[in-house]
Amino acid sequence: MTRAPEPVAELHDPSSGRVLTVATTEPGLQLYTADHLDASVPFAPGDGIALETQHFPDSPNHPDFPTTQLRPGEVFRSETVYGFGVRD
Repeated sequence: MTRAPEPVAELHDPSSGRVLTVATTEPGLQLYTADHLDASVPFAPGDGIALETQHFPDSPNHPDFPTTQLRPGEVFRSETVYGFGVRD
């Protein structure tokens, strides 16, 4: 891998001071929230969040997006770093 992960997201909870940072070599970040959970799971809407580093959805159909093509013999490498801390 030739490039270092770049910061793409930071979540901060002011009441506790907890901080989550995300840095990645991927070009995109997909955000999912638990806003559409129903009664079949033991969590309420908004109880969860997912930050998924990836290429852009539908990128094979957009020549101006970074390529997702991997040819025989090529190696795919990606790095994502999740950091946890506390802020005053």
